[in-house]
Amino acid sequence: MSQELNVMEPVKAPPRPGGWSRWRFLTLFGAVLVSLAGLRVITGQDMLTDVGTIRTTITFAVPIGLAALGGLWAERAGVINIGLEGMMILGTWFGAYFAWSTDNPWMGLLAGVLAGMAGGLLHAVATVTFAVDHIVSGVAINILMLGAMRYLSILVYSDVPRAGAAQSPTTPSFPVWNLPFVADALAPVAGSGIFVVSDLASLVIGLTTRMSALTFIAIMMIPVTYLVLWRTTFGLRLRSVGENPDAAESLGVPVYSLKYVAVVISGGLAGMGGVFLAIVASQIYQEGQTGGRGYIGLAAMIFGNWRPGGLAMGAGLFGYTDALQIRGGGAAIHALLLLLAVGLLAVAVWQVRKDRKGLAVAAVLTGVLLLVWYLSTDSLPRELATYSPHIATLLVLSLASQRLRPPAGVGKQWRASRS
Repeated sequence: MSQELNVMEPVKAPPRPGGWSRWRFLTLFGAVLVSLAGLRVITGQDMLTDVGTIRTTITFAVPIGLAALGGLWAERAGVINIGLEGMMILGTWFGAYFAWSTDNPWMGLLAGVLAGMAGGLLHAVATVTFAVDHIVSGVAINILMLGAMRYLSILVYSDVPRAGAAQSPTTPSFPVWNLPFVADALAPVAGSGIFVVSDLASLVIGLTTRMSALTFIAIMMIPVTYLVLWRTTFGLRLRSVGENPDAAESLGVPVYSLKYVAVVISGGLAGMGGVFLAIVASQIYQEGQTGGRGYIGLAAMIFGNWRPGGLAMGAGLFGYTDALQIRGGGAAIHALLLLLAVGLLAVAVWQVRKDRKGLAVAAVLTGVLLLVWYLSTDSLPRELATYSPHIATLLVLSLASQRLRPPAGVGKQWRASRS
């Protein structure tokens, strides 16, 4: 009788993963803020958390984040989009050209996004319809677009004053938005140097003042992507295509159509990243200005475990280290050695608790070497500081690789079953 009563008792539902994820995100954000604030106090490097560094970080992180979002859309539908770099190049050229020719940055944004979508459509035709290897198609698009935009620049800008075969004239800029009274109210707090308090004030000022309209739109793409892909029926179907297209097809999901939609949206997001580089970051198209950000965006997406919040943190990491080496040079990056050494020692303790002694020993040795390097030097060589964003990205990717879970069907060729 007691067994029957136990069977009839309602089973408690497990806690929702969304709440746990938000708690983890807030905890991580707080830990990073406290760590950087402590590092600022210990090293005396105020630019670690000042307003200028926050704004520069956003400028560097936005195009990488948009490329990462593009990769997320494509890979959640099962298509690897190595061609993000070429789609960003399309966005830079067409965005700058139409913004300059119409004297309207919004027309440049529309043109750049449409050009990126055209590149995504080309990739979708090759990979989805003709089953071309995804990597081959993406690399071909990158090479093709680089040469095509060079040809168009020669054709259009050769006789234009203050332009040439490798660059466009100056483009109009997007409007800049400010949250009223924030800077005046928080500036004294940001300059006070109080532990954590001044750092948080600098962060708020940097996020709410002198922000380009396109920057705001790009940041909003992160929650929009999350809501569409994880909170709608359309998003569930699209993700099912990337996990198990056979099962999705058996349930009536239009697999081909959703793959096309995902890759075209992927190209549009990459094109928006190109527009940002051409109009917001520099107000000019320059050959080679993407600088491999399409590939870095893919790395940020992998670091983020194919999730919008995670890739935003990956883009922010690269943007922060890049901003720091631009503003502070070797001295500012040198301060991060101390934080990295302490972090690796903490990782070693965690690995010991997980009974992974080999990884723990490697982390301890690396942490000790970094600590000795920090104590024996005052600055990093300029050449090494320049490549610090790439080094940081590779290091974080190597540490996070053990917990990555890509979509099960990503990169696989698929054909509809014949009835």
